[in-house]
Amino acid sequence: MEIELKEKGEYKYIDEGEGQTILVLHGLFGALSNFDGLIQHFKKTHRVIVPMMPLYDMPLIKTGVGSLSKFILGFIKKLELSDIILLGNSLGGHVSLVTAKSKPELFTAMVLTGSSGLYENAFGGSFPRREDKEYIRKKIAVTFYDPEMVTDELVEVTFELVSDRSKLIKVLALAKSAIRHNMMKDLPNYKMPTCLIWGRNDTITPPEVAEEFNTHIPDSELFWIDKCGHAPMMEHPEEFNTILDGWLKKRFS
Repeated sequence: MEIELKEKGEYKYIDEGEGQTILVLHGLFGALSNFDGLIQHFKKTHRVIVPMMPLYDMPLIKTGVGSLSKFILGFIKKLELSDIILLGNSLGGHVSLVTAKSKPELFTAMVLTGSSGLYENAFGGSFPRREDKEYIRKKIAVTFYDPEMVTDELVEVTFELVSDRSKLIKVLALAKSAIRHNMMKDLPNYKMPTCLIWGRNDTITPPEVAEEFNTHIPDSELFWIDKCGHAPMMEHPEEFNTILDGWLKKRFS
């Protein structure tokens, strides 16, 4: 899919289809292209919007989950969105939780997949061999069940990112912010229906994280995808879309 980025003020985003809005928030290393399958499927029935989050553009002192949530709220206001289905993967799930807590009236439902917010195994505290692409390849591989998902392009993009000292510092700041910003005590207060779609083989936010979300978010339902890691919408797009489609029809048709 050829991605067309739209711009409005400081915001850059994908905006495809018509209908109720599905607002998709990407993760720390998540490219917008990770959601190709989701966009192609749901733009037939919904308006799918994927904003680019300013992961590396915020001042270091403000680089964190809270600032990203404020950015998303500003984006929602700019586009005059309401009645939103909020979908987040990894760090994007965490930002979804913070945003939905702040302005619950904007959101009809929440979808979390491989979300941080409780516990995660991040890349680690540092990149001791940043110049080593094979080291980077092995680090990326833990994201997926199938190592074939780690393409040369993905390695190159990540290598360039972690080779940029300024961006690397912000990656680490975001990771630390996510660890500090634990959402456990807030989970019982979410009232909107919540769909949890999790890779059974996720080693970054492992299955017990999904089970904790499911236990503590009152109106939540948990779905597993086998032979799948931290990015189900990317590794098993058809199964992910089928699960989400079925859940949305059951809850809102």
